[in-house]
Amino acid sequence: MDIGSIFLILALLLVVGLFVGRPFVDQKKVRYFSATDKADHERSALLAERDRTLTALAELDFDYSLGKIPEEDYPAQRTSLLHNGANLLRRLDALQPELNTDDTESRLEAAIAGRRMAPGSALPAVVLAAQEDEFEVMLANRRRVRQEKAAGFCPQCGQPVQKSDRFCPKCGAKTV
Repeated sequence: MDIGSIFLILALLLVVGLFVGRPFVDQKKVRYFSATDKADHERSALLAERDRTLTALAELDFDYSLGKIPEEDYPAQRTSLLHNGANLLRRLDALQPELNTDDTESRLEAAIAGRRMAPGSALPAVVLAAQEDEFEVMLANRRRVRQEKAAGFCPQCGQPVQKSDRFCPKCGAKTV
């Protein structure tokens, strides 16, 4: 090994040592959290815990409706989750005392309504209602088309055709 290789290895070790040791030497950049940062962090943690509780409650109700949860265990688990959620909401309200209680109740009702499942469905009621509206429009269009009188059958393929059809919808042959 020649002297150039040794200096290169030592230089690399020095650079790596400085990089690894920099957090121990440079303590000026240590950031101290202010009171607002701590309050924001606590609020964020409480909101995340609230979302987890709502999800757990929805899953518990869904599992109970499927028969996965025994009837004797369901009330105790649901009550526990409801108490946990109520405590979380109280702690959240304590962090935000300037909010109106009516606003808090309406926010809670909106959150519950958004997560409420439609009976006999795996979709939330809001999504299900939007899909039902689309289906109603499609059915109304189909019924309107079906109200036209049938003019007979296609001479080429035998497919039924409507009075307004000039060509067969299946094979494209001209109707008389």
